[in-house]
Amino acid sequence: MDSNLTRVEIGSKIKKLRIQKGLTQEELADRSELSKGFISQLENDLTSPSIATLVDILQCLGTSLKDFFNDTADEQIVFSNEDFFEKIDTELNNKIEWIIPNAQRNMMEPIRVTLESGGSTYPDQPHEGEEFGYVLSGAITIMIGNRSLKAKKGEAFYYTPDSEHYIKACGKTGAVFLWISTPPNF
Repeated sequence: MDSNLTRVEIGSKIKKLRIQKGLTQEELADRSELSKGFISQLENDLTSPSIATLVDILQCLGTSLKDFFNDTADEQIVFSNEDFFEKIDTELNNKIEWIIPNAQRNMMEPIRVTLESGGSTYPDQPHEGEEFGYVLSGAITIMIGNRSLKAKKGEAFYYTPDSEHYIKACGKTGAVFLWISTPPNF
């Protein structure tokens, strides 16, 4: 890796963090027990800090080496319909949309389920974790073991999936709901 490229990234990132914190170069220098000249040279890519000095500067800026070098700027945070992955099950009359792509690697896996009249989700076996949902339209029946619970538009559900469970649409209109599982299970 080109060390000049690294210095540019470090200097500009430090400057950006300093400005976000509302600090002057002099204030950062005082807090980190360095000279204003050193901070200026660092931000202008004329010098590079030792690891120990960088750790001190980052501590004064309220961050760590790990977070400083963790490039999450490219990480997608907002998702639209074009990002969703969908699966239509004509046998069970449902459409499942994974509204956060690759959520299986996250701690939660949210999906949007559309059930046609008479539609249902596939019966799922007991598993670790918890499940939460919110009914966006229509009404549903949540089947957990021998229990049958109804939820309508504007209502939420939350349970531990310790027995076979599935959800079916109530009425003739079908239903749409968000369903979040942790850990990912869909």
